[in-house]
Amino acid sequence: MQTAHYTEEELTTLPRLLPQLRQAIGQAVVGQQDVVDQLLVTLLAGGHALLEGVPGLAKTLMVRSLAQALHLNFKRIQFTPDLMPGDLIGTEILEEDRQTGHHHFIFNQGPLFANIVLADEINRTPPKTQAALLEAMQESHITWSGKTYELEQPYLILATQNPLEQAGTFPLPEAQLDRFLLYIRLGYPNLKEEVEILSRTTSNEKATISPVMGADEIIRLRRMVRDLPISPELLAWVAGLVQSTRPEQSKNAFAKEWVSWGAGPRAGQALVLAAKAHALMHGRLSVIPEDLKWAAKPVLRHRILLNFGAEAEGITPDVVVERLLQEEGKR
Repeated sequence: MQTAHYTEEELTTLPRLLPQLRQAIGQAVVGQQDVVDQLLVTLLAGGHALLEGVPGLAKTLMVRSLAQALHLNFKRIQFTPDLMPGDLIGTEILEEDRQTGHHHFIFNQGPLFANIVLADEINRTPPKTQAALLEAMQESHITWSGKTYELEQPYLILATQNPLEQAGTFPLPEAQLDRFLLYIRLGYPNLKEEVEILSRTTSNEKATISPVMGADEIIRLRRMVRDLPISPELLAWVAGLVQSTRPEQSKNAFAKEWVSWGAGPRAGQALVLAAKAHALMHGRLSVIPEDLKWAAKPVLRHRILLNFGAEAEGITPDVVVERLLQEEGKR
């Protein structure tokens, strides 16, 4: 990073806001520190995230707490089978001009027009409605009736889904999954954390979260993330890792046997950006191998399609990524 491009405040004060942001979320959410870090990486890298976990693991609470800790507009959408694209994007309504008596249509913006959008149980709505998110996620604008509306920055979609209830669900297409920077999986709390959850949620005390930063600080931090340097050797390592997920290009026998389709170029871009954001969060002004290894599974797990044999044997994308990381580490 060319530090001359940044003021002393940007190099010192801004990164120091990140531990405060993590601490603010922790006032409402017990444990799940790695998940919170992945959410913050998504925010800093300018991407979107899909959170998956069984009911009761605070997926919605975590997103709400992040929104409360940021001075940004927040909207929550409960996805249901009868939800239509217009319910997300908005619709035109007929309005009368009281002075002239003339009627005209105006566009009433939907809940996608917010800085942070929580798409709760996204896999409960049909693909037609899921597709309404694609333009917003990829282009940061929405087109309606031939007119394009730019979305206010920073823009962040955080979607949740439940892995257990399959009845009445619609799996996300691979093209949409690829638009998510990270696929975040939540696990159960340990015994100490579960006791703390019981203590907090069965009393009258409610956590109060004050905003830590606003749009301007986030935009400047995102610029810093993109300016963080990464060595040519690490870029080559990323390219090699991504290519090793593709059976037709991979030299890894495990991937060749169990993977049907590998990750595309967007996976490498996501891995580099996530690693840069992770480095900045930990006070580093350049990327190290540990940043890339930390981001590998949440970046790649939804971009690897396994064959039927792998599913029958209980092999998951995480197992494939772990094997590939072990192989790359030997080189």
